[in-house]
Amino acid sequence: VQLQASGGGSVQPGGTLRLSCTASGFSLGDYAVAWFRRAPGKEREAVSCIDDSDGYSQFFYADSVKGRFTLSRDNAKNTAFLQMRSLKPEDTAVYYCAAERFGNSYWGQGTQVTVSS
Repeated sequence: VQLQASGGGSVQPGGTLRLSCTASGFSLGDYAVAWFRRAPGKEREAVSCIDDSDGYSQFFYADSVKGRFTLSRDNAKNTAFLQMRSLKPEDTAVYYCAAERFGNSYWGQGTQVTVSS
């Protein structure tokens, strides 16, 4: 059972990146999925999550990323994505994905995103 986060990198302000979170050993589509980030010297912050445990998708976005980040998932690929646009230097952080269902949670290893000119 594993979550693998990938897609991080270095971009200039205004750039885009797409992070991927791929599950193995379980069906990611059965889980709520969330992205978190931890910037240097700061606490971990919830960035976005999707929960469709009630039969319809509910999305959450932190105010700091609304309108710029979009969470989606492709159940056929057992993968969730975080599309990040109009990136800002303050988006620099290690990004983690997590999956949760009925109190059971799994975490990916983190992927570094650096936004700098």
